[in-house]
Amino acid sequence: MFQSIGIPGLIIILVIILIIFGPKKLPQLGRSVGETLKNFKDSTKGVIDEVTEEEEAAKKAKDIK
Repeated sequence: MFQSIGIPGLIIILVIILIIFGPKKLPQLGRSVGETLKNFKDSTKGVIDEVTEEEEAAKKAKDIK
């Protein structure tokens, strides 16, 4: 997906973001993005754990029969 962007494209994107948000808002923006990704990761891990537990319970129930 990002293979066609390359280094020059990333630099242009970063400059545009810097112009739009300004240097004072970038740390706050980065923090918000980091927290969002962390919450998404935690939620995804929770869903995966639930599915794994259900599969293990179904496997145990099948083994008991």
